[in-house]
Amino acid sequence: MSETFDLPDLKRRMGGALASLKQELGGLRTGRATTSLLEPVEVVAYGQRMPINTVATLSVPEPRMISVQVWDRSMVNAVEKAIRDSNLGLSPTTEGQILRIRIPELNEQRRKEMVKVAHRYTEEARIAVRHVRRDGIDSLKKLVKDKGLSEDDGKKFEADVQKATDQIVGEIDQTLAGKEKEIMQV
Repeated sequence: MSETFDLPDLKRRMGGALASLKQELGGLRTGRATTSLLEPVEVVAYGQRMPINTVATLSVPEPRMISVQVWDRSMVNAVEKAIRDSNLGLSPTTEGQILRIRIPELNEQRRKEMVKVAHRYTEEARIAVRHVRRDGIDSLKKLVKDKGLSEDDGKKFEADVQKATDQIVGEIDQTLAGKEKEIMQV
């Protein structure tokens, strides 16, 4: 095994794409309130973009409501704007430093839109995994060309990279299937 080819690192990077997908899918609305729904929202605060949970406390006081307690009164409008502009279809009502977000019941059309978004996130994850695979195979080819690795070992490691890619893509597809079922459940 060569020092410059690191299969565990490639697997870790592919796993990162899967973890990122799970986080993005966790933010997709399924008709129930959850604080993870607002995790992708970034607020322009103090001259930079920050995750919403760095400027406010998120909670779920009721099954169909999210409460956002903004710490700094001057940030209330920025947080409200960030939520409205987030493409989540949510509109908060402001009561002082607290924003209340009602989660409406999903209709069939909205469910189908959510499934399309889930498919888009999944395709982005697959692309990220394929980029990692390409990087790994390119480094293997370079090692073989530079005589740092025999051609037989290069082919063996290339098969290992493909096997790891297939495994992660399979997990990505399973994750999508589970989320799709959750979204379409009435």
